[in-house]
Amino acid sequence: MALASLGTTLLKPDTLGRLHSCILMASETITIARADVTAEVSRALIGSLNEELRGVYSEPGATHFRLDPEEVTGGRGTFLIVYREGVPVGCGALRLLDAETAELKRMYVAPIVRGTGLGRRLVTALEAEARALGVRRLVLETGVRQAAALALYRATGFHPIPLYGEYCLSPETSVCLGKELLVHDP
Repeated sequence: MALASLGTTLLKPDTLGRLHSCILMASETITIARADVTAEVSRALIGSLNEELRGVYSEPGATHFRLDPEEVTGGRGTFLIVYREGVPVGCGALRLLDAETAELKRMYVAPIVRGTGLGRRLVTALEAEARALGVRRLVLETGVRQAAALALYRATGFHPIPLYGEYCLSPETSVCLGKELLVHDP
């Protein structure tokens, strides 16, 4: 199967025929690929995220780590990993809440590569996955002490929404954001 070029983004099929985006940046390759949330690489990235969040939010009930594997498989969502030069450096999940709404979960970019645009690329990839599932609205929760995450989400079009679901139990530490997905959005 040939590569499909989209500017500096290449869609490259893996051995199972699934497309993965490869973004060429000067002399480095960034790949965002679907992954099993229970795979060792996924668990390692989620472990790093959990460790970081536990250090920032020590209050009881301030962290919301739950993401069941069945929530990101079988057309109910997805889990993506960001690779830089073949090294896993980030992850993010998308889970359906209802037929038109999905939630971004478990967003993480390793501290050493923060500020390089990988978070924005990951959000874009998750938005594309959401559109493929017919989602019209994305929501997410992040923490009040995560200034970089809040800035990323606002820069990618998210705006404050009322707390929802389990996040209503942590109003001192949770911020919920939402975004309408337009059909013509990239």
